[in-house]
Amino acid sequence: MMFFVFIVFLILGVPIAFTVGWSTLSVYLMDPTFSCDAEYFMKTMVNGMDSYVLLAIPLFMLSSSIMAESGMSQRLYDFFSYFFGNIPAGLPIAVVITCLFYGAICGSGPATVAAIGTMCIPLLTSLGYDKEFVTAMIAVAGGLGVIIPPSIPFITYGLATGASIGDMFIAGVAPGILIALCLIAYIIFYFRKKEKREALSIERNTKALREKGFLRIFKESFFALLAPVIILGGIYGGIVSPTEAACVSVVYALLVGVLAYRVINLKKLIGCLIDTARTATPVMLILSISIVFGRVLTILNLPQTLASFVVSHVESKFVVLIVINLFLLFAGMVMDTVPCILILAPIMLPIVQQYGVDTIHFGVMMTVNLAIGFVTPPIGTNLFVANSITKIPIIRIAKHALPFIAMFILALLLITYIPQITLFLPNLLN
Repeated sequence: MMFFVFIVFLILGVPIAFTVGWSTLSVYLMDPTFSCDAEYFMKTMVNGMDSYVLLAIPLFMLSSSIMAESGMSQRLYDFFSYFFGNIPAGLPIAVVITCLFYGAICGSGPATVAAIGTMCIPLLTSLGYDKEFVTAMIAVAGGLGVIIPPSIPFITYGLATGASIGDMFIAGVAPGILIALCLIAYIIFYFRKKEKREALSIERNTKALREKGFLRIFKESFFALLAPVIILGGIYGGIVSPTEAACVSVVYALLVGVLAYRVINLKKLIGCLIDTARTATPVMLILSISIVFGRVLTILNLPQTLASFVVSHVESKFVVLIVINLFLLFAGMVMDTVPCILILAPIMLPIVQQYGVDTIHFGVMMTVNLAIGFVTPPIGTNLFVANSITKIPIIRIAKHALPFIAMFILALLLITYIPQITLFLPNLLN
């Protein structure tokens, strides 16, 4: 009945926080002897938010906002365009690599699309690239923002399952690079057609970059390139925890924006703080309510019961992983990433563990699935962000995104059935 209430509220379009909250309380309303009354609900919400780990989420959001305001995305793009800008597929490839690096700064898919899309879409279309192709490419590549560490979904997964957030960050590097390579492979294939190459006028952009010279471009982009090295190097080197790394990223963003680039003033900083509050508040509310939801599932012993049922009826690990992938792809279409992880991870993890799937491997697999959900209607957050930038109808963006999504799914299958893609770096460093 709890899940029935959840699905009905979801279909009716009730905000996800209230959907999760009322479906959790429905157990008590049906059985007043159950321990999760309103008092228990509120106490668990408050106690669940009393977490050192959770501080990383608003802090990474704040550093992302400051870095976006500092123009780091433009500097990263200029750096990669210098190397690839003289071939037709070069500038789109530079966009994908920029999304990869920018994801290592902000940890958010929609933020990556907003920062890279606002800057790259007008530039590439002015050079003759198809606007719908470029928009769809950036919408899909923005999903790299939640796979390349630091990643807010990885933090959420660690909170929901107890997995090491540091190990999750390390494990996300290779899958993120693999997905980027798959997207680049399609871009190269797309520009093999002669008519697509002849419509471009990339010489002007290439000439402007070459006139600047490599040293000047490197100098301008140095601090942007250094950001992921400081943040991730501190975590991997054991110098800081993920939460401390989030603090470091805020301080670094301020130093670069105020002293190095000199574009962040008090007015812009206040704007960044307000934007962060608006973004982080609903996320933290959903987190707190989903923590109660997870506690109720544990009291009902649902994850263990479901795991025992699946194991007793399905012997094939291959089949179980395919079914879970399909379910997560569907879940990503109708739910945001954070509540999806908090609700489903505690249920699904005991199932896959019965088949020998590693906790870290499953966390990356789950996040990759939900990253695809960023570009699949009806939720498709990245689609809405891209639509707000270009005003292209969402259906048309989604249509042009299909080949990129296919490459994303190809990478997902490789990640699912070759666990060493995910685990070799954590195993190597541990």
